[in-house]
Amino acid sequence: MSIRWTYAFIDRPAQGLARAREFWTAVTDTRLSDPRGEQGEFATLVPTAGADACVKIQGVADGSGGAHLDFAVEDVAEFVKSAVECGASMAAEHASWAVLRSPAGQLFCAGPWNGESVRPPVVRGSRLDQVCVDVPPSAYDAEAAFWGALLPDWQSLPGSLPEFHVVKPPAGLPIRILLQRLGEERPLSAHLDLACADIGHTEAEHRRLGAELVAHGRHWTVMRDPAGGTYCLTGRDPGTGGLPA
Repeated sequence: MSIRWTYAFIDRPAQGLARAREFWTAVTDTRLSDPRGEQGEFATLVPTAGADACVKIQGVADGSGGAHLDFAVEDVAEFVKSAVECGASMAAEHASWAVLRSPAGQLFCAGPWNGESVRPPVVRGSRLDQVCVDVPPSAYDAEAAFWGALLPDWQSLPGSLPEFHVVKPPAGLPIRILLQRLGEERPLSAHLDLACADIGHTEAEHRRLGAELVAHGRHWTVMRDPAGGTYCLTGRDPGTGGLPA
């Protein structure tokens, strides 16, 4: 099983999709691809020339949206088989790609690799580089074990605080995974994280583009985009994704 590229997928309600597309292309300094899907619900955020996309966006009919991961792999059937053996379940199977669900309920996709290899640059001091999965306490240990088993070539290690667990990809892959243990039992969810050289500067830029402040945390700021989706600005090095030295 070989994962050759990763995508963060922005999931937003269909009625707010136009606002989400406008905001996230501005934040990432990208342009929107031609829409795909039966209702034009899928699109890719295409970076400047010379780099490959690592963010996609879709409109969802039900729920408030969130985020999920796409894995571009050399052999989709092999990846799906391995994921199921690790504890995933099949959510939807298509001709060339599949939607799976982790033991705690996080959706993720597997599709064919199309030669992507060049990571997009840091944009005005920040980079969208992480999908954070918010896991209820009762499922946290099993969920961390699942992602570590599914991604044996990635580093699976404790985070900076007891409630965090990092699943770090090999060098060159653009999207990381962070598991966060929730303080209460509620359904699993997921959101996007941006690594920021200066959280305050990025917050001001995002507010100018239409986002709203939700809360200031210890080393992060929670924001809400114009489509109502929450995400975090985190004090990590946008070049490496790690904490500052």
